[in-house]
Amino acid sequence: MPAGDRLCRLPAPYADREAPAVPAPRGRSGPRSRSRVTAWHSTPPPGSLIVTFYGAYGREFDDGTVPIAALIRLLGAVGVDPPSVRSAVSRLKRRGLLVPAHAGSKSAGYAPSAAARQLLEDGDRRIYSRPRPDGSWLLAVFSVPESERRRRHVLRSRLARLGFGNAAPGIWLAPSHLEEETRHTLQRLELTAYVDLFRGTHAGFEPTAEAVARWWDLAAIGELHRAFLETHEPVLRSWARRRRVPPEEAYRDYLLALDAWRRLPYADPGLPASLLPPDWPGERAARVFAGLHARLRDAGAEYPALLRGAAG
Repeated sequence: MPAGDRLCRLPAPYADREAPAVPAPRGRSGPRSRSRVTAWHSTPPPGSLIVTFYGAYGREFDDGTVPIAALIRLLGAVGVDPPSVRSAVSRLKRRGLLVPAHAGSKSAGYAPSAAARQLLEDGDRRIYSRPRPDGSWLLAVFSVPESERRRRHVLRSRLARLGFGNAAPGIWLAPSHLEEETRHTLQRLELTAYVDLFRGTHAGFEPTAEAVARWWDLAAIGELHRAFLETHEPVLRSWARRRRVPPEEAYRDYLLALDAWRRLPYADPGLPASLLPPDWPGERAARVFAGLHARLRDAGAEYPALLRGAAG
C-alpha cells in the first residue's frame, strides 16, 4: 500500500472477541444494537487493554514475550489491578491468543500465538490504513446445513465483526478492500466450505446510498465516532498545548485512545464518502486518532522500553 494511504506503519491490535459486532441495520435489531453501542463506551475490560497493548507495543519485546511482572505494571498504568491482569491473561490463554513463554533471564511471560500474530497483522492493515474504496463490493454468500447451525452463527457473527453489512439472509457484503482479511478469517475458522465470495457493483434498482443505509446502521456507527471524539478530541487539544511529553502519561493516553479507536474501523468498514450522510463524523475521528498517534505513540513507547530493558 502506498505510504500516503497509511496513517502510520506501526502495529495495531486485532479484532478480539471482546470487540462487539457491528451494529445491526435499523429495522432488524435496533434496540439490541443500541445497547451494544453503549457497551463500547464503558470502561475498557482488562482483556481488551491487554490485546491493545500487544498490538501497539508487545511485539517490540524479544519474540513478543512480555514478562508477567512487566505486563502487570504496564496495565497498572491505565488503572488495571494485578488480579484483573492475571485473570484476563488466563482467559486470553484459554482462547489460544496468548501462550506461555520465557523472557530475558527465564522470567515467566506470555507471547501472542501464531494465530494471534496473523490477527495482529490483519489489524495493522485495518486499524492504521485509510482505505480508498473503488466502488466495488465483496459479497459473501453462504449456506450452512441445519445440522451445523452453530457454524452458521459463527459465520454470521464473524462477518459482522469484520464490518460486513447484511443484504438478505445468507448474503453479506463489504467494500472489496476487505477481501484479503476476509479470506484469512474464513480460512482460520475453517468456514471456507460454506462460503462463496464474489466481487461486483450494485446495479439497482434502489439508489446505492439508500441500500447502504439498509445494510448498515449508519446512525449507530456515527454515534460510535462521535463518542470517540467526545472523549479523545479534548485529550488531543490538551497535548497540543504541552511542550513536554512524559513517557508514562503519553503511554497511558495513547493506549486508552487506541483501545477505543481500534473498534471503529471494524464497525465502519470504509464505505465511500458519496454513500454516507453529509455530516459523517468518521473522517474527523480518524484525524483525531492520527493526531494522537503522531503526538503520543513514540513518546509512550519509552515507558514499556524501560521495562523491556529491565527484563533483558
